[in-house]
Amino acid sequence: MARVVVGMSGGVDSSATAAMLTEQGHEVIGVTLHLWDYQREGHAGRCCAPEDQYDAKRVCDQLGVAHYTFDRRALFREHVVDPFVKDYGEGRTPSPCVRCNEHVKLGPLWQLAQRLGAEHVASGHYARVRREGDEVVLERAIDLDRDQSYFLWIAPREALDRLLLPLGTMRKPDVRAYMEARGIVSAQKPDSTDLCFVEGQDYTEWVESHGVARRAGTVETLDGTVVATHDGIHRFTVGQRRGITGWDGKARYVLRVIADRGAVVVGTNEEAETRHVRVNELRWLTSARPERAEVKLRYKHKGVGCTIVAKGETAELLLDEPQRGAAPGQAAVFYVGERVVGGGFIV
Repeated sequence: MARVVVGMSGGVDSSATAAMLTEQGHEVIGVTLHLWDYQREGHAGRCCAPEDQYDAKRVCDQLGVAHYTFDRRALFREHVVDPFVKDYGEGRTPSPCVRCNEHVKLGPLWQLAQRLGAEHVASGHYARVRREGDEVVLERAIDLDRDQSYFLWIAPREALDRLLLPLGTMRKPDVRAYMEARGIVSAQKPDSTDLCFVEGQDYTEWVESHGVARRAGTVETLDGTVVATHDGIHRFTVGQRRGITGWDGKARYVLRVIADRGAVVVGTNEEAETRHVRVNELRWLTSARPERAEVKLRYKHKGVGCTIVAKGETAELLLDEPQRGAAPGQAAVFYVGERVVGGGFIV
């Protein structure tokens, strides 16, 4: 058995992860990363509230394992919060949970694990990971409704190589039943349903309160005809329909946001669909680097087949079927069957 550092938010999934690994005979060390300055902000999301740190400690006490809290607020602000605000202010739709796993959670967690003499890190993500020769194989969770492999593709390779994901073969009701059967204190804790640092607040109002100014601009058609005005490009995302009505009373969709002149270009459903998507920051999780894959253009996207034409750290994707809502800033993640083979960010 091995020494394992478990990232613990105080919620059901990370608590169950710690319990399962302890039950399997591993030497578990619970680690909570203090990410959000709730005292200064006057608001705490589910994974950042003081009571969540306390709940993580209570679970570790119940399991008889060590627990430590590390302050990572500056790192979180630098790599997640500030880019989130900047992206909205420049007309993009960010992927903060992906960035968090890249820069704040899994990589730094592995660094802490090494300091603590641990051989592995573990988290409560719903995904599966295994080793196949020299490669790390990241796969969808059994519970596709909970699958979080979309958020993990960009995690540092050395962290993925040492990652344990015991919930990847389970369904959430079974996880709660496991917790209840063992009387673990956080068994009935509600799930987080939104971004940890914004939860319960309107995104546009939140970014305005963090420095994004309302700036008037135009709403235009593809031919440049101005059909309306708006008070901030941060209020729009590519593919958006809600609240946008054409001069003829029919629904319109956001086609693109032109930040330098504050223009929001809108069009019909047919105009909003595309078969061509460009990505950058391309990263592969396999040496095979397939030319064909299924791509998810956002977390809840059902996925669509595509041809990948890669060149360095960029790629052009030719989609098998037209799609709406390929928003700049979102992650595009490639799958071959159940396996995550790579991804990039839509530009």
